[in-house]
Amino acid sequence: MSEALRVGIAGLGTVGASVARVLTEKAAELTRQCGRPILVTAVSARSKGRDRGVDLSGAVWFDDPVEMARTADIDVFIELIGGDEGPARESVRVALENGRHVVTANKALLAKHGLALAGIAEEKGVLLNYEAAVAGGIPVIKTMRESMAGNTVSRIFGILNGTCNYILTRMEAEGISFQDCLADAQRLGYAEADPTFDIEGNDTAHKLSILTSLAFGTEIAADDIYLEGISNITQADIRAASDLGYRIKLLGVALRTESGIEQRVHPTMVPTASVIAQVNGVTNAVAIETDILGELLLSGPGAGGNATASAVVGDIADIAKSRPGFQHGPVFGRPVTELAPYTRAKMRSHEGGYFIRLTVSDRTGVFAAIARRMADNEISLESIVQHANGHNSADQKTVILVTHETTEAAVRKAVDGITSDGHLVDKPQVIRIERAARTRL
Repeated sequence: MSEALRVGIAGLGTVGASVARVLTEKAAELTRQCGRPILVTAVSARSKGRDRGVDLSGAVWFDDPVEMARTADIDVFIELIGGDEGPARESVRVALENGRHVVTANKALLAKHGLALAGIAEEKGVLLNYEAAVAGGIPVIKTMRESMAGNTVSRIFGILNGTCNYILTRMEAEGISFQDCLADAQRLGYAEADPTFDIEGNDTAHKLSILTSLAFGTEIAADDIYLEGISNITQADIRAASDLGYRIKLLGVALRTESGIEQRVHPTMVPTASVIAQVNGVTNAVAIETDILGELLLSGPGAGGNATASAVVGDIADIAKSRPGFQHGPVFGRPVTELAPYTRAKMRSHEGGYFIRLTVSDRTGVFAAIARRMADNEISLESIVQHANGHNSADQKTVILVTHETTEAAVRKAVDGITSDGHLVDKPQVIRIERAARTRL
């Protein structure tokens, strides 16, 4: 049997402690699977004395993760600190520079510095594995890097944030408000004390940018994504979607077009009968469309200590199975030097149309003014419905419009025009509609 693979874990929070526990409790099984033992020989965290439910007395303690990355007697550095700067970035850089393999669950770090870190890994001939950084326990990174050789990806999309999916699921099922759902999510540990990163779509955008690079061979462009979160989704939207035969999901979408790559994160109305609409709670799902394989849908737990730890341990096991002299594959599917510059696609028509909800003053001429703004922007309406809403005052009405295929720019310009006309008494709501009867977007 080969000599043991020595790992150092930086960050012993929920995920780090779960990783250490799995490596300890499953030691015999992992040894059989990998052909060599995997030993935790070094650890680093903020508090040394905290009880983490696993015996780490045999590991050398480091107060400084960067020092552990530089001097510890380890083969693999496991970064579970979090954040895109500071100790996380520096410790990973130092570990790679010193010829150590790295496993990370840090999507923010990869979205911002992934190309630079991948360049170091490829130069040093070591692995930079990050399965846990996208979609938790779903093996989407491994699938795209290793199992889809020869396939040309045309589109990738999915539910990439469990917090948002949990909130939207409960809003529909229980008829409660966004704020009440968010409070419960925080109480249950599904949302952070400051949930902005999740609910405004940033977390999904970071994950999407990594998948985009893998799918299309482009440089990561996390700052070049159309971004919209779920904080403005109301029960009125949930009910209207249901009446129209749809369910609202926060989706990350990337596709190749003739003018470049389109990346977007936003709430979307999907048909209730579609597969993607059935993904509920904290579950994640990723759909990949290719020329050879067709459409592949991967679904599973997207967050939590066990799901993330499973992905981290899988990455460690892959390293344990490799042998000296083995030529490792590129971090993002092709060498960093061969990744194409990211070119943002021109605005295109959205085939599914748009749902627009307007709360307006109940006075003569409002309907006509709204219709005129739509016509001025060449937007064809499938339906326009005015009705009273129990939450509106007597002098207000809710107007719901459903458009045919049109562009985002045209819709936003029309809504801005309606706003400037002075008819609105509340913030307008615009949600893309996907009418396809399956998962395709």
